[in-house]
Amino acid sequence: MSWWEKIALVVGMVVFMECFAWAAHKYVMHGWGWGWHRSHHEPHEGWFEKNDLYAIVFAIVPIVMFVVGLWWEPLWWMALGITVYGGIYAFVHDLLVHQRGGFRWVPKRGYFKRLLQAHRLHHAVEGKDGTVSHGFLFARSPAALKAQLRGRIDPRRAAPATPVAQTAPDR
Repeated sequence: MSWWEKIALVVGMVVFMECFAWAAHKYVMHGWGWGWHRSHHEPHEGWFEKNDLYAIVFAIVPIVMFVVGLWWEPLWWMALGITVYGGIYAFVHDLLVHQRGGFRWVPKRGYFKRLLQAHRLHHAVEGKDGTVSHGFLFARSPAALKAQLRGRIDPRRAAPATPVAQTAPDR
């Protein structure tokens, strides 16, 4: 394989994994897999949370791909792309956003601030339903996410609207 084919496979898998992570987060973790993911949305004690089991399960795939890739090289490079995504995810999600392991950097502007705000807006909703921003490396603007959250407010739980003064009809 040429070097550009290897790079294309790695970059392609990083992009694929962002799409996969979005779908898995939205439909599995906030769906039938909520039992594990709930721990990530609730206060917990200790270093690990039940949600970390997803990382262990998802790591099995690239490990197998690395082994099989010893006989079919493209698979090895695809596994590397998944691993690169995992490393980026660990930095952005675990260290930057949730400050696990004592990491204490709060970005003041730019891409990382946007990721941080998007993930915090994801956690602004209690429970598994009505959340926004399920991706990890691509984040819509905080203003768009806030508007989306406002549009999902249950009108039965929203504060009553302030009455608007009526003006006399024009004659």
